[in-house]
Amino acid sequence: MADRVPLDLDPPVRRIRALLLGVDDGDLTAPTPCPGWSVAALLDHLMGLAFAFTQTARKRTGTPGTDGPPPEPSAEHLSPHWRSRLPVLLEELSTAWKDPAAWTGTAQAGGVTLPATAMGTVAVNELVMHGWDLARATGQDYAADPRTLEILVEFLSQGPAEGTPGLFGPVVATDPDEDLLAQAVGLAGRDPAWRPPRGRDVPPARAQRPGS
Repeated sequence: MADRVPLDLDPPVRRIRALLLGVDDGDLTAPTPCPGWSVAALLDHLMGLAFAFTQTARKRTGTPGTDGPPPEPSAEHLSPHWRSRLPVLLEELSTAWKDPAAWTGTAQAGGVTLPATAMGTVAVNELVMHGWDLARATGQDYAADPRTLEILVEFLSQGPAEGTPGLFGPVVATDPDEDLLAQAVGLAGRDPAWRPPRGRDVPPARAQRPGS
């Protein structure tokens, strides 16, 4: 059914699920490209957004993350069962947006109502950006589907250069010759060149990966 909807959430969901296998307990306190967020806080955010955007696709309101802004992510709030629970939440998210009805009319998330096609694009952008965040923070590789990136670059280009509070930071300029992933990352307010601080210990096997 994925060919009947504007965007397929399966690829970014699969990539995040693969990245989760490479997250060690020692990574949980590591910084991420999201200012002030550790890996544990990022995982907490992924759990919340996966649940919220699933309800959004199903046109349900009155649930956490739909009627109002989500709680601030925190390492302390991360479920001790995240390794088993997060993959399930991500799969439910992907399945919910395979229904063509999810892309019709309007949809609500974070207390904001948008055309459902725009909200679905926001969901894909969240998955791609936070997948990239997780990969960079834990020394893993990340890649995204070029067609999806083209859509995200066009979508993000429509936002203000100063960013959107609660969603995107100020745009980070990138070279026009940069690949689509770097362009999307910059438009979302991240520095495509971000790497963990030098004092951060990265296991040798991961430190040697190209692009890590």
